[in-house]
Amino acid sequence: MTEVDYYETVRQKLVLGPLFAPKHRKIKKLMKVFWNEEEIKLLAHFESADKHISLKQLEERSGIPKDEIKKILSRSAQNGTISKSGAKYCLEPIIPGIFEKYFMRSTDTEENLKKAAVLYRDIMKEVLPQNSRDMEWKLFRPLLPLETNEKLIEINKDYDVQAQTLPYETVLNLISKHDQFAVITCQCRLIGELSGEPCEVAPAEMGCLVAGPAGQMMVNVGVRGARLLNKEEAIEFLKETEKRGLVHNAIFDQGFESANFFCNCCSCHCGALFPAKIFNEKGVYPSNYSPAFDKELCTKCETCMRKCPKGAIYHKFPIEADSSDEQMVLKTELCIGCGICAVNCPNNAIKMVKVRDNIPPDKQLIGNRTFTEMLL
Repeated sequence: MTEVDYYETVRQKLVLGPLFAPKHRKIKKLMKVFWNEEEIKLLAHFESADKHISLKQLEERSGIPKDEIKKILSRSAQNGTISKSGAKYCLEPIIPGIFEKYFMRSTDTEENLKKAAVLYRDIMKEVLPQNSRDMEWKLFRPLLPLETNEKLIEINKDYDVQAQTLPYETVLNLISKHDQFAVITCQCRLIGELSGEPCEVAPAEMGCLVAGPAGQMMVNVGVRGARLLNKEEAIEFLKETEKRGLVHNAIFDQGFESANFFCNCCSCHCGALFPAKIFNEKGVYPSNYSPAFDKELCTKCETCMRKCPKGAIYHKFPIEADSSDEQMVLKTELCIGCGICAVNCPNNAIKMVKVRDNIPPDKQLIGNRTFTEMLL
C-alpha cells in the first residue's frame, strides 16, 4: 500500500481565493518546520483555508478525542500556523497568512524561526517571482508620501481624472484621523536579518504603521517589536522611512484597512515588491500618480534614480554638444507611482501628476476574508 503523504495533502488545501502553495521542495521543507508528523496527520482532515472546521467534525473524521485534538493543535494555534476561533480551526495560506502571523508572534523556538526565515527568503527568490508574473490580482497599492501638497502634486488637465487627492491615495488620511499609532517589526526584513541577508535600506524595526485602537492592541498582545507613537512621533517616523526610500504600501481598498495600517516596504525584501522585481513586474497596483520632471530645476544628481525602489528611472546621457538632450527618464512600465523620487528630490524638480482614476473597492477580499481577518 502506498504511504500517504500528509504534507502534500495539506499543501493542496492551503488555498484562499487567488492564494495557493505551489508544489515545491522549499514549500514542503517549510511545512515540516511548522508541523510535525502528528500535527500534519490531523491537519489533513481540515478543509481548505476558506473554511473552518469544528472540534466535533475533527473528532468524527480523525477518531481522536476532542481533548487530545486540542493538545495536538495547541502549538500550531499559538505559533500562528493555523487559526483558532472558539472551538473552530482553519488552515492559512503560506503567504500572506502564516508568514505574517508566525513572525509577528515569534513564539516558536529560535532554531525554527531561523529555519523558516531561510526558507521563506528562498521562496521569495525561487517561487513567488513565478506567481507574481502569472497573477493579475494584487493586494497592495502605494500611498503617496506625507508631503502630499502643492510641493508634490500636480493635476494633469489632459487626463479625465478627479481633481482632488482622495483620502485613500495618501498617508495623510491615516495620520489626520488618529492620535495614537504603533510600529511593528517588518516581517519581510526580519527574515532577511534572521537568514543572514539584512536589508541595507532599513532595519526590520522600521516596520508597518498601525493606527488607533488596533495599534494599542498590537502592543497589548505582544506583537514582535510593537511600540506606541504619538502623532508627532509618527510623522517623524514616516519622514525617516521616506528618506530611506521605503514605499507606503496599503491594502487596495478605500475602507478600514487602508485607513488603519500600511507597510513601509523596500524592494529587496518586501514579499510584494521583491519577487516581482526579479521579472520586472510591479507587484502592486500602481497609484493614480506618475512622476513628472521639471527639466529647468533638475540637476541630474541621480538621487531619484538611486532612491527608486523599482529601478524605474535612468540617466540619459547627452549626445548633443550643448548637453541639451541630457535628462532623467522614467520607465513607465516599471513605475508604481509611490512618490519616493519626488519626496527625496533636493531641488523639488519632480511632481506627482494624477494620470488615472483607478478606484479601489470598499473592501479588499482574499477569497472570503480580509487581510486583517487573516491576521487575527
